Amino acid sequence: MSSPERKPCEQTELVSAYAVRALGASEAASMEVHLASCARCREELAALRPIVEGLRAPASMQERLADRIAGETGSSRVAPPSRHWREPEWKQVAPGIECKLLARDEKRERISMVVRLAPGAEYPPHEHAGVEELHLLDGELWIDERKLYPGDYNRAEPGTADKRVWSETGCTCVLITSTRDMLR
Repeated sequence: MSSPERKPCEQTELVSAYAVRALGASEAASMEVHLASCARCREELAALRPIVEGLRAPASMQERLADRIAGETGSSRVAPPSRHWREPEWKQVAPGIECKLLARDEKRERISMVVRLAPGAEYPPHEHAGVEELHLLDGELWIDERKLYPGDYNRAEPGTADKRVWSETGCTCVLITSTRDMLR
């Protein structure tokens, strides 16, 4: 937005971040002080305001429909139901082992979850009733004699068994497995 006849301001690049409220509290306060004394940046902000306003999320179809029905019937507006996703909670399933259930497929007898092992925790020996897939997110995990690191993937076939699964450091992994696995 700068014109060739005026010298550009060094702060102009920060005006867009200020306009979309992307600055931290102290940076925003500094920008407000600067805006009070810089006509160039005030012009830039004024030019950005309609663009920023246009980026705001429009009302959902349900909200617009609720407004229209209320307007046409003369009744009060009934708000559409809230669709907030709720984060699954961690549940302790054994000493030092917590799980967060992501999905359960009863028909296929599959379950997916995030599993967290505390340092020194061991998962009980078990036999795989179906394919088990594990993706290690953080920490280190031993599966029998194999040590996994963050980013590693492990696949176990049906009928195989893990004698010892443990973490010296603690770890977090995504686990997709059968609901029919047999603990020993």
